[in-house]
Amino acid sequence: MTNNDIFKKLRVALMLRDDQIVEILELVDFRITKSELGAFFRDEKHENYMECGDQVLRNFLNGLVIHLRGTKENPKNPNDVLAKHKAQIPAKDGDSKRAEFKPKAKDEERARGDQAPGKSSTAKKPAKKQYPKGNSKTPVVEKVKYNFGKNKK
Repeated sequence: MTNNDIFKKLRVALMLRDDQIVEILELVDFRITKSELGAFFRDEKHENYMECGDQVLRNFLNGLVIHLRGTKENPKNPNDVLAKHKAQIPAKDGDSKRAEFKPKAKDEERARGDQAPGKSSTAKKPAKKQYPKGNSKTPVVEKVKYNFGKNKK
C-alpha cells in the first residue's frame, strides 16, 4: 500500500476536507497548498499526479494526533472532534436524515394494522408448478437405502 493510498483512506475515514488537512499540517509547522494537496488525490494516470512522500504523511499523522488529542497542556476528546467534522458535512439530496424524506411501506396492504399480513383479500399466492403423476423424467441417481454398517437379521 502506497503513501497515497494511506492518505486517501485517512481522509475518507476522518471525513476531512482539503482546507482541514492544510490546517492539520500547519499544527506541526508544515506548509502545503490546496493544489499541492489535490495532486496526491488525483488518478495515477493524470499529468498532475504527485506521489505523497514520507515526510508529508509523517507530518500529517503527527498533526492529526495533535488535532484529535490536543496537547499535553490542552487535551481534547477525539470523539468530540470527529463529531464536529461530521456536523460540518452538508447533507446530500438522497440522504435519509433529511426531514422531507420519509420511506413508504413496500406494500400498503401488508402495512395495515387491522389485518394479519397473510389475510389480505387482494393478495395472490404464487402458483405451484404442476407436474403430472406419470412424470416421464428419469431419476439422475438411483434410490439407495443405507444401513450405516448394520447387518440385517
